[in-house]
Amino acid sequence: RKPLYGLFQYNCSMIGLESLADPSDTWEIIETIGKGTYGKVYKVANKKDGSLAAVKILDPVSDVDEEIEAEYNILQFLPNHPNVVRFYGMFYKADQYVGGQLWLVLELCNGGSVTELVKGLLKCGRRLDEAVISYILYGALLGLQHLHNNRIIHRDVKGNNILLTTEGGVKLVDFGVSAQLTSTRLRRNTSVGTPFWMAPEVIACEQQYDYSYDARCDVWSLGITAIELGDGDPPLFDMHPVKTLFKIPRNPPPTLLHPEKWCRGFNHFISQCLIKDFEQRPSVTHLLEHPFIKQVHGKDMSLQKQLAELIQEQQQLGSIAKTRHERIHTRRPYHVDRADKFSLDDDLVNLEVLNEDTIIHQLQKRYADLQIYTYVGDILIALNPFQNLSIYSPQFSKLYHGVKRSSNPPHIFASADAAYQSMVTFSKDQCIIISGESGAGKTESAHLIVQHLTFLGKANNRALREKILQVNPLVEAFGNACTAINDNSSRFGKYLEMMFTPTGAVMGAKISEYLLEKSRVIKQAVGEKNFHIFYYIYAGLYHQKKLSEYRLPDKKPPRYIDNETGRVMHDIVTKDSYGRQFEAIQHCFRIIGFTDEEVYSVYRILTGILNTGNIEFAAISSQHQTDKSEVPNPEALDNAAALLSIGSEELQEALTSHCVVTRGETIIRTNTVDKAADVRDAMSKALYGRLFSWIVNRINTLLQPDKNICNAESGMNVGILDIFGFENFARNSFEQLCINIANEQIQFYFNQHIFALEQMEYQSEGIDATTVEYEDNRPLLDMFLQKPMGLLSLLDEESRFPQATDLTLVDKFEDNLRCKYFWRPKGVELSFGIQHYAGKVLYDASAFLEKNRDTLPADIVVVLRTSENKLLQQLFSSPLTKTGNLAQARARVTAASRSLPPQLSAGRIKVDTMEVMRHPEETTNMKRQTMASYFRYSLMDLLSKMVVGQPHFIRCIKPNDDREALMFSHERVLLQLRYTGILETVKIRQKGYSHRILFEEFVKR
Repeated sequence: RKPLYGLFQYNCSMIGLESLADPSDTWEIIETIGKGTYGKVYKVANKKDGSLAAVKILDPVSDVDEEIEAEYNILQFLPNHPNVVRFYGMFYKADQYVGGQLWLVLELCNGGSVTELVKGLLKCGRRLDEAVISYILYGALLGLQHLHNNRIIHRDVKGNNILLTTEGGVKLVDFGVSAQLTSTRLRRNTSVGTPFWMAPEVIACEQQYDYSYDARCDVWSLGITAIELGDGDPPLFDMHPVKTLFKIPRNPPPTLLHPEKWCRGFNHFISQCLIKDFEQRPSVTHLLEHPFIKQVHGKDMSLQKQLAELIQEQQQLGSIAKTRHERIHTRRPYHVDRADKFSLDDDLVNLEVLNEDTIIHQLQKRYADLQIYTYVGDILIALNPFQNLSIYSPQFSKLYHGVKRSSNPPHIFASADAAYQSMVTFSKDQCIIISGESGAGKTESAHLIVQHLTFLGKANNRALREKILQVNPLVEAFGNACTAINDNSSRFGKYLEMMFTPTGAVMGAKISEYLLEKSRVIKQAVGEKNFHIFYYIYAGLYHQKKLSEYRLPDKKPPRYIDNETGRVMHDIVTKDSYGRQFEAIQHCFRIIGFTDEEVYSVYRILTGILNTGNIEFAAISSQHQTDKSEVPNPEALDNAAALLSIGSEELQEALTSHCVVTRGETIIRTNTVDKAADVRDAMSKALYGRLFSWIVNRINTLLQPDKNICNAESGMNVGILDIFGFENFARNSFEQLCINIANEQIQFYFNQHIFALEQMEYQSEGIDATTVEYEDNRPLLDMFLQKPMGLLSLLDEESRFPQATDLTLVDKFEDNLRCKYFWRPKGVELSFGIQHYAGKVLYDASAFLEKNRDTLPADIVVVLRTSENKLLQQLFSSPLTKTGNLAQARARVTAASRSLPPQLSAGRIKVDTMEVMRHPEETTNMKRQTMASYFRYSLMDLLSKMVVGQPHFIRCIKPNDDREALMFSHERVLLQLRYTGILETVKIRQKGYSHRILFEEFVKR
């Protein structure tokens, strides 16, 4: 193999399995060496010359694992070096029955790892001689120097990745997380490695967006390895790995346990490696000149012989374990002794004294130690840490992959793994319900669930995995917003179904969206913002100097996003976060598969909405009429019409007048200023709501399963529910009522599964189990949902009366809802109160009827159907479903919309308006479906999806209202524990039987 000079480069394209040779022609397995990250490790012999080697075998395999591919690319093109394990090639052994095997053949290092040697000596009451330590470190430094000279950072230097040969050779191994540097990228910013050995700057990259590191992170890891060679373990090894990631950047540089027992040179070498500021840390080339290392010069042969004799002696004593050729902390517990020590703390069911105080104390103690997850039997409690934690990397994904729950600390990945394993084992759909109040961390938890399920069900192609991972960021940009208590609050309900083949490979995904808070488009409460996407697109176009192309002002943002603080423009100009988010959204669109034409249409509709919001109205007084309105700023009207590809005259006519039919005669009536503004805002809400539905439908089309891989009907699903949390603001309106009713339904579902059905099953099977009392919210749900006298039915009934007002609505509530859950405060006419499961909420009924009617004039629909923008035509040609969402797009634009010319006269528009009114099944939905009816059907649809799956519950808790890291408010947490029934849940899980399987499955096991 020719040596490579200058910049080391390798081909990082995906490896085709068909291009790899069959190992059977060259290699023969002799014996098993051990079990590693990817499968078993064997000793093999070359059939031609009898030489020995080690092989990692990954089976079954349909695609090359990313870490294996990274190691292959580095080893294949890296020149040979005596201190780097030699590479003999990658092979693929095909088998149509059991699946193919991937073989990675490496040099056999049958002397074990330096960690195993040190531990073997300590077991015998001995330690490594300092001269031998300096020889091992000298070999490791030479290996690292070779890597660094070829622009490679190892990123996982530790004792188990320094292997020995029986002749005393020292070899660096395991390049699965190594990184290549280039002439344009001399640093990296990915936080990877094994926690105890990770450098502070590598850990910081998980928490700081703009942080990076260079090859000197390997020097830090070697310094920790030097301590390991002396003490047998790295510093902090008796601590939970997650906590070490918190401690390492904050603690002073570690030292040997007993520095006084070692020479000054060894201590100084370690101190040089462990300089926390990596800019001041020496390189490996400089460390090769350190006196402690230079003592090897001239003695290397005798020290190698001494090391070989030591290895042989330990092997004869049986102190050295079999060689491992991979990172050992990726798919098993970090330390085998940890389970017993922490298992009682991990699960509240294990508490001997069970009351609110002990539960709060336990959660607070764990939270202080950054252990944000705690079990209650099979239920996970997740406290929002309000900071980034380094516990969601690929390493942790591997740690929570097909292992017993007790093997690792509680983690959201464990919940995802439990759902996945249950799906594969029992061939049954699963449902993960994430609940909690607003700001408790539900959306982020849903992100992590999807991340881990994507890892567990590795698809046959990476493109699908990447698409699925981009779904949440995209829909959240359009469906989330900043509220008074949450910077990234979900303003819609989302049920994401991940689809898997019968063997557990992810093959597609589908989103169901519910109850988008469209009213946010036109108005936001004090201290709140519009949907994220409006700020992203405005900032992105501002920084790309494209605002004029989309007819947006560059001095003052559009009215819909210009809040009362006036800071929007300041933030857009001075900060680049919005601009970066816009680039991220463009990336999401591209990866998922949206065409450039579709994305361009989406941008024009969004900016069209922003321009529509700038249209103003003024009254025109005449001798005969005083309620006529006009547009005093025609430029805004022209801008909106141009972006929506409609005529400005037609748009003005539809905004300022409307048709009525009296005894078969069509009469055109003008709109007042207020009425015209209402029509403008109704149009903006409809545009955004239907666009959001179209995006979701398009995602579902692009992510539907490939029929060539597996029929969707034969696959299985894991559903993830991420729904808006319970809300109680200073002013609560119609939106908060719907959100809180939805949360009542989720709480009822939880109660049924955890308490009611559980205790019914005990009774039916004759099991003597203590009955646990719990707060049943069924009567409250009946008050909301029953017909004809439930709150939503009364709301719909009142909405049908043209003369009804919000005051008559509240009066109707008071007359008919005579129960302990409803009350009306004295002295406040338009208010009423509800005693929810999560506490009392006072609602302001202002605009309840208007919001429930959600009227979109037919005149507006007809104008928008004339748009030359095909996507916009489609939005208003497709009917709405019973849940209020846009029906799945038809293959082609309907004949009705094709027949409409782009420009129409005002008189012609009124005729077409009547045509629409004669077809109530079309998009204006003249049957007057209300938001309450959409809401009712949405709940039914959501529950129909949830009940078919085995439920897994994650209860998110907000530890404080100030969003401060490590702040634990006793009162706030206790309140949430009470209304979510956690104490009762602990009791039933403690006294009951939280796991059940069919007898047939039990026998199989």
